[in-house]
Amino acid sequence: MVKEIEIVCPPGQQDDEAVIKKLSASALNISPQKITAIKILKRSIDARGRNVVYRMQVHVFIDEVYVPEPYTVKYPNIKNAKPVIIIGAGPAGLFAALRCIELGLKPVILERGKDVKQRRRDLANINKQGVVNPESNYCFGEGGAGTYSDGKLYTRSTKRGDVNAVLKTFVAHGATEEILIDARPHIGTNKLPQIITSTKDSILNAGGEVLFDAKVTRILVEFGKIKGVQLASGEMLQADAVILATGHSARDIFEMLHRQHILIEPKAFALGVRIEHPQEIIDQAQYHCAHRGPDLPPSYYNLVEQVDDRGVFSFCMCPGGIIAPCATGMNEIVVNGWSPSKRNNPFANSGTVVQVNLEDVTGGDDPLKMLRFQQEIEELAFKAGGGKLVAPAQRMIDFAESRLSANLPLNSYLPGTKSVELKEILPARINERLRKALPVFGRKMKGYYTNEAILVGVESRTSSPVKVPRDKETLQHPQVAGLFPCGEGAGYAGGIISAAIDGINCATAVKNQLS
Repeated sequence: MVKEIEIVCPPGQQDDEAVIKKLSASALNISPQKITAIKILKRSIDARGRNVVYRMQVHVFIDEVYVPEPYTVKYPNIKNAKPVIIIGAGPAGLFAALRCIELGLKPVILERGKDVKQRRRDLANINKQGVVNPESNYCFGEGGAGTYSDGKLYTRSTKRGDVNAVLKTFVAHGATEEILIDARPHIGTNKLPQIITSTKDSILNAGGEVLFDAKVTRILVEFGKIKGVQLASGEMLQADAVILATGHSARDIFEMLHRQHILIEPKAFALGVRIEHPQEIIDQAQYHCAHRGPDLPPSYYNLVEQVDDRGVFSFCMCPGGIIAPCATGMNEIVVNGWSPSKRNNPFANSGTVVQVNLEDVTGGDDPLKMLRFQQEIEELAFKAGGGKLVAPAQRMIDFAESRLSANLPLNSYLPGTKSVELKEILPARINERLRKALPVFGRKMKGYYTNEAILVGVESRTSSPVKVPRDKETLQHPQVAGLFPCGEGAGYAGGIISAAIDGINCATAVKNQLS
């Protein structure tokens, strides 16, 4: 017999099998000796009351043998199968490739950047020298932006596909089984590279191809049908299907599509700053205690407020995290955040942004107008910082009160920060809504509104500023048969899990089209 129940335990005991067994027996009013095994289904922290607790959904096995599920993968050999070109080796591209293999197709991944090992050198140059390699950075390279985007696996995209199947694939390639049960699963930037490499190895071992330094410069189309792609080297690769999974920062791809008169559309996105607090402030607010202690993880928050009929919200919150320089070209500043698996850095950061709609930006019907607007703000931020990726920044209350900060607090942004009035960079409608929202957030969360917090600009790559349209049923571009816009870059995902699911769905659509 198997019973599903909820149990509650104090911090520090959530991994103690004896405690969990005793609590389960008590809940079912049976002897602990009758319980043969317990499987944790979901686990979350409940900090709503005075005492923080863990809530767990568990399967209790009573007089029944429990056989653990093996998390392994075995893919067929597709070396000589029909090729499918996948542009981009981010989560969408990698999961599209794995699904292609399952369906008997040969994925050929084209990645403009480098593999994980070589990519690290370029990241070191970004952080230490302030020098950006436009083909290898935090956004471009093996694993795409996902490799160095913290590894948050929380998603609301549960209706798009099987989230658990994606999580199990990550476990099969090296992630811990904790991601299957935690309410807000997280891998950690320090562990993601090995998992991405393992995923690539699965593709190669099955007979697929992964080519690095392979930048696509032209889509080959004849009579409205895909014929393949051309690389920067001049090489042409042929295929009857191309999955376009380039991520939201591949501006040259959007410009290429526009030049080739392949329909693209402007898309709304969000713009703002990354806000960093000492982690201790967030812990005190969320856990209602002076000190978090060793039995609780660093806390997170989620804040949203309507200001002047527009949403102002936090997203991509990184407890114990680091603010990273994520520009893909020189003369621009872009910030993002990530956390290692232990989330043991002394700061907590989160993007805090305002929605930018199409009517907010001039340019009429120009499909690249939102991209140009995004680019203009990033270049202003670079100029204000003074070069070498030094980011413009301001203390929180100083920003809200329109006052230049006399100095800036210690923070995690490695290239450095410079005291600047952010209103000189942010559009007035963004700046004013942020100014009004921060004190309100402070009333919602004790300690949040403080000059110990720093605002670092700009958080601009929240989502793609361009949409590549596709048919809702076939997932193909309406003008080009065999072209499958996919993932964040095309406007159909918003994180690792949703991108992976979209990659799976596109690969399935390719199989249907080629059958």
